[in-house]
Amino acid sequence: MSRSRAVGLLLGFAADRLLGDPRRGHPVAAFGRVARGLEHRLHGDSRLRGTVHTAVLVGGCAGIGVAVEHATGGRPLLHAAATAAATWTVLGGRTLEREALAVHDLLAADDLPAARQRLTHLVGRDPTGLSAGEVARAVVESVAENTSDAVTVPLVWGAVGGVPGLLAHRAANTLDAMVGHRTARYERFGWASARLDDVLGLPGSRYAALCVLAAAPSRAGEAWRAWRGDAAAHPSPNAGVVEASFAGSLGVTLGGTNRYGDRVEHRPVLGSGRPVRPGDVPRATALARRVDRLAAVVAAGAVGAAGAVVCLRTRRGASWGTRPLPARRLRVRAPG
Repeated sequence: MSRSRAVGLLLGFAADRLLGDPRRGHPVAAFGRVARGLEHRLHGDSRLRGTVHTAVLVGGCAGIGVAVEHATGGRPLLHAAATAAATWTVLGGRTLEREALAVHDLLAADDLPAARQRLTHLVGRDPTGLSAGEVARAVVESVAENTSDAVTVPLVWGAVGGVPGLLAHRAANTLDAMVGHRTARYERFGWASARLDDVLGLPGSRYAALCVLAAAPSRAGEAWRAWRGDAAAHPSPNAGVVEASFAGSLGVTLGGTNRYGDRVEHRPVLGSGRPVRPGDVPRATALARRVDRLAAVVAAGAVGAAGAVVCLRTRRGASWGTRPLPARRLRVRAPG
């Protein structure tokens, strides 16, 4: 199944790049409706209730993935198709790029009010009063963070866990976006979803940063220094890593003051370059595109290579098991 998993990951990635997210009937939207309905039944100012909410929804998606893997086991074409469908469902690289460039087009047309409004498709911060440069910074930060959340992290879990890994991560990431906020309603109830998303994102965010270094080798030194020097100051253990590496690679400075309704956050400065300008948005999406392609190829290649090693060891073990054991020589002692 390793070979069909690798093929499925690549096909699903290609489908996302060509088609993006469907405008209607997206499975993630259906999951969101189910999650909201369960929240109405379970919500309370309690970490235990939030943990149950997370466990039921993430565990349910993982269970669906296990059932799909079981149903397609032993049928490589069907398994590859199922993996491709799940990969396309959970990835969001193409849609992220479209939204980022849509904001850039509005900035290029000097329509700042429309650019602020379109920015709400990408980030949760309040865009009121943002300058063109601040809107562009928000876009670049979103491109960086979501390159990890919507591409490299799911690819890692798809490579490791197949369809169950893909669906479970998307469920956890969606729940974090829905309830993982530091507000009066979700401070305790959303704790489990936020922590689970952080844990699941740890390997994929580092993988994204490594891909940034490889995708722009001429700026790898600057990206590495920003990653090592600035990422730890970010409140997110994952977003800081990939945002810092993007900042170093692009030669810009990210971070600053963000407003979320009545709450204001002062994010640490990432990178040592100049402030972000609107023209940096296409540069950020181009870097993200290279990172996405590299991440997909390496993840699929790693799955295929691991499967080949397992297959080779299995064959060697089987051939050794059928080899006749050497006959023991009988030593006859002379009497006396």
